[in-house]
Amino acid sequence: MTEPVNEAPGTGPAAPGVREGAPVRKLGRNRDYRLLWTGQVVSEAGFSTTTIAFPLLVLAITGSATQSGLVLGAVAVAQLVAGLPAGALVDRWHRKRIMLACEAAQAVAAAGLVLALFWNVGGVGLLVAVAVVMGLCRALFEPAEEASLPRLVAEEQVPSAVAMNAARTSAGQLSGTALGGFLFALGRLVPFAFDVLAHVFAFVSLLFVRLPDRPDGRPDRPPAHLGREIAEGLRWVWQQPRLRVTSLCVISLNLFFSAYYLVIIVLANDRGVPSGEIGVMAAMLGAGGILGALAAPYLHRKLSPYLTIIGVFWALTVLTPLAVFLHNGYVLGALFAAIAFLPPAANTTISTYQLLFTPDHLRGRLGGVLGVTGGLAAALGPALGGWLIELLPGPAAVLTCTAAIAAVTLLTTFSGTLRGFPAATEVRELEETPGP
Repeated sequence: MTEPVNEAPGTGPAAPGVREGAPVRKLGRNRDYRLLWTGQVVSEAGFSTTTIAFPLLVLAITGSATQSGLVLGAVAVAQLVAGLPAGALVDRWHRKRIMLACEAAQAVAAAGLVLALFWNVGGVGLLVAVAVVMGLCRALFEPAEEASLPRLVAEEQVPSAVAMNAARTSAGQLSGTALGGFLFALGRLVPFAFDVLAHVFAFVSLLFVRLPDRPDGRPDRPPAHLGREIAEGLRWVWQQPRLRVTSLCVISLNLFFSAYYLVIIVLANDRGVPSGEIGVMAAMLGAGGILGALAAPYLHRKLSPYLTIIGVFWALTVLTPLAVFLHNGYVLGALFAAIAFLPPAANTTISTYQLLFTPDHLRGRLGGVLGVTGGLAAALGPALGGWLIELLPGPAAVLTCTAAIAAVTLLTTFSGTLRGFPAATEVRELEETPGP
């Protein structure tokens, strides 16, 4: 009798998650992935709710916009500082236990804040501490989940799982952003109480996820040489040409689009676009990302990897300068939606290759490296956009961002490494660099 798909992902000679000759279940019928996905969409909504509520709470307590930024910045700083060590720890420790510990820690931290607000003893110091816990947990959870994905689903399902995770993140952010202000209006502690429930729900969902043990059979133990293992992960990414080139593509895209986004928001405001329409613009960007993530598995199957990747850059090169001629917020929102639609397909192609090509014992460090570099690019992008707005008129700043994207587009188009980029079905046939 055919063995169940989910009993021992990755242990047979065929793709991870499926035995030789066994039928591949549809992703929606994969009980363990469905539990993880459902729990995390709720957890993501809880996190996004707090990111809106944090600055509102600090303003209510202190009236200081600077301290509001300090609290929000603590999440990002903690995540960036912990990113590389977290990746090494994910490759050493049991990944499901890491994810469970992260959800539990966030629930406890948010519960402590709720109690402090209930007793009127919550201050900025406590808010910063809670924000740091959230950043550290995200630094650990994200590479742990990404590294687990090829062992939780069949190899053929990895592209769909990557795309659905992107849709999940966008959906959680949109719903959490909408909920945050509404819940805060009901009471200062309400958004954080919702965050507690969200993490408890995600924790319980994770308990029932059957995540296979590490294929190398190594026991959990603290890293003997954390710095050496971090360096090993950095070397692995840099020494693999396709990992290096695709990572640079993603970093460049994050950097210049983050700058472009801020430039367009400021430009719309300067042109008298009402704040309500600007909010709709941001929402349409998120909606475009969700639709793009849902379409990504289909595009991934129909287009070659090279065409998928360069197609995104060419689309951005063509679309981004159109903002110079648009003065209506809703039309700008439609432009945002169009811009956000294609990147999930390229992200699916790139992430699938990175996950399947990288040995399991290095996947956590891969996630840590990519998380830190991507986070730095996303953080520096708004600073770059702000500098361009100060230095140049709005239309010129838009065209400068477009020129930067166009330069990266030309580099990707003529890249021999990308022209030979393999499809997901070919990754298994590539000769992998042996791990230590």
